[in-house]
Amino acid sequence: MTEYDSRNYSPAAPVGLVELTNPHTGVVLESVPMLLDTGADTTLLPRQALEQIGLTPDDDLGEDLAGFDGKGGFYSGVTLLLTFLGVEFEGKFLVLDDRHGILGRDILNNYVLLFDGPEHIWREIIGEEKLV
Repeated sequence: MTEYDSRNYSPAAPVGLVELTNPHTGVVLESVPMLLDTGADTTLLPRQALEQIGLTPDDDLGEDLAGFDGKGGFYSGVTLLLTFLGVEFEGKFLVLDDRHGILGRDILNNYVLLFDGPEHIWREIIGEEKLV
């Protein structure tokens, strides 16, 4: 079980750690904090983490995004390997100017997760638990 982050978010929010790998050099950055956001269509990675593994965002890989309020903007992209809960995802991800990234449904929909708001914890449901 992983505790919600109440230091950086009010109210407390579920945050998970990912590993990012530069596909060109093999440089790895572990424990990158990501807000687990089931309302986000796509994953956005923190620019600072990408700089640490030697990747520069590319506007040619970017996209326009709109938030729930209809406001949006252009986000550059990057290609890399992202690992979450032991599963590797290789592809294009967008870049965010924030300390934490956002793990969206493009990644989260590959898992069965339990969000226990009252207890401020989250965890992955695996194996036989899924049948209950």
